[in-house]
Amino acid sequence: MSITLFILIANILVSISCLQNREYFFKLDFQPYLIERNKEWYRFLSHAFVHADGMHLVVNMYVLYTFGKTVEAQYASLFGDMWIPMFLLLYFGGVLFSAIPGYARNRDNYSYHGVGASGAVSAIVFTYILMNPMRPLGLIILPGFHLPAIVFGALYLLYEIYADRNKKSPIAHSAHYFGAIFGVIFTASMKPELIVNLWNEYGFF
Repeated sequence: MSITLFILIANILVSISCLQNREYFFKLDFQPYLIERNKEWYRFLSHAFVHADGMHLVVNMYVLYTFGKTVEAQYASLFGDMWIPMFLLLYFGGVLFSAIPGYARNRDNYSYHGVGASGAVSAIVFTYILMNPMRPLGLIILPGFHLPAIVFGALYLLYEIYADRNKKSPIAHSAHYFGAIFGVIFTASMKPELIVNLWNEYGFF
């Protein structure tokens, strides 16, 4: 079984359990106020296995599976026998790093709740973009319309930063772009030759 599939199944099982039992939901979700007051540090990780509803879960798991399988294969090529721990560091590092803005902004906000694997999924997607910058990417809602992955990623980041600053959405947009940033920095720091190759082949960076 692939690591991506294992993580996907864990997300589905925990999310469904939490949607059926709100006590579990609020025990595992991201509440900076309780983390700060009660030192419930586990919430930095546990919230990534909980989703707000079925659509939230389906979208995140679809994107995770679509990109995770390719990133797994490329990590195996890059890191050899160490690819599994490196992939896990990528995924869970994305979870932790993407939670930083929400924690910093809401430590005194007892009503703030956050859930979802979006930060980790963004780390996976942007690792894919780093390693496959010219492959076409698009949106399901716009069939047939594709852009080079690096262009798609840049536009996505600009949108998420704008949406985060606009503050009219309940979605934690900062988690999306912090996860994306982590994915690129982590993978590039582990394999700096990726940046050299991008420069030599495409003139990026």
